Amino acid sequence: MALSRIVITGVGLTAPNGNSLSEYRANLLAGKAGIEFIDVRYMGRVPAGVCNYDPLRYQKKKEVRIGTRAGSISVYCANEAVKDCSIDWESIDKDRVGIYVGTTEHGNVETENEIYNISKFDYDTKFWSHHHNPRTVANNPAGEVSLNMKITGPAYTLGAACAAGNVGVIQATQMLRLGEVDFAIAGGVSESIHTFGIFAGFKSQGALAMHEDPMKASRPFDAKRNGIVVSEGGCLYALERLEDAVARGAKIYGEIAGYHINSDASDYVLPNPARQTECMEKALNNATMAGQDIQIVNTHATATPQGDVQECEAIAKVFADCPNTYINNTKSFIGHSMGAAGSLELAGNLSAFEDGIVHATINVEDLDPKCDLPNLVVNEPHTIKQVDAVLNNSFGMLGINSALIVKRYDA
Repeated sequence: MALSRIVITGVGLTAPNGNSLSEYRANLLAGKAGIEFIDVRYMGRVPAGVCNYDPLRYQKKKEVRIGTRAGSISVYCANEAVKDCSIDWESIDKDRVGIYVGTTEHGNVETENEIYNISKFDYDTKFWSHHHNPRTVANNPAGEVSLNMKITGPAYTLGAACAAGNVGVIQATQMLRLGEVDFAIAGGVSESIHTFGIFAGFKSQGALAMHEDPMKASRPFDAKRNGIVVSEGGCLYALERLEDAVARGAKIYGEIAGYHINSDASDYVLPNPARQTECMEKALNNATMAGQDIQIVNTHATATPQGDVQECEAIAKVFADCPNTYINNTKSFIGHSMGAAGSLELAGNLSAFEDGIVHATINVEDLDPKCDLPNLVVNEPHTIKQVDAVLNNSFGMLGINSALIVKRYDA
């Protein structure tokens, strides 16, 4: 039996350098990053990606106060995606809508803040917030969307480390194909900059980026790269079965062509290029495509010395004979938005189906020879004749790998 074809009909996002797809894409093409210094508790000033969306566009002040930053980002992105897809939201059956939000982690921000708060009161727990439990449950971001938009279908998060944004889209695709839902809101979100623990953890690993100019702190593939810029953000998509989208005359950004998820089973944090290679190859097989069919590979590359090299090794194997495949990276603009990374980075390349432009990897002043892939687009965008397919890599701690392929939709 043929699988249903699944398409993207709406995009809602907030990134450190844009709060809509058009603004975000324009800044990527203009080489405009969105990294700044912030003050992190116990650590002082560090570079980070901060989003400046309007949380009150879709929520009341009380809802923002009671909820979480990840929930607020999710609500903003979900509403923007639904608005963008131009569906008749009032008449849609909310029982048949699914919400699938990828996250790296959730609850750390609220727990850290509550502990810090009661430390000012000699650790008297009567000062502990009664909102703590609903704030910290793992399904919070999706649950806040469900409450805000009155969606009564399945709403849950998927913990997949930094592969989570891809995984959210893959889960939605599978649920639409199974007939469990008729409309899906899916992608990934992150509130990570609001917890000192993630900064301290990366610093203890020697993997936290530092630079006197925050805009240049995220430097994938550069010989002097020194680690990760932690960022917040979110990107949620509206996904539908093709026949439903066509029937209502929806704009289609692209079609889900194939995907794969696997695990390294080899180390807590160190990536495994052999398994990354296998993940990309199986995604291509799932899409019934060859490497030559892909025009853009968006890398996961986090600007860690070892991780970038290992991913480049994997890409070099999969795309060894692909002279028309171009490689780029979005983290150089927005840092590492953790659970949102996969979905935000895919969004950064979606518009290439229309304009044929491969956005650059910026901040590459001295290209590491070990990362010198053919057709690596650095510092300036590159225009090609036509973009038919994008492969988006997202990998994560504990060895989870994901590759998602989106192709041009031609009626």
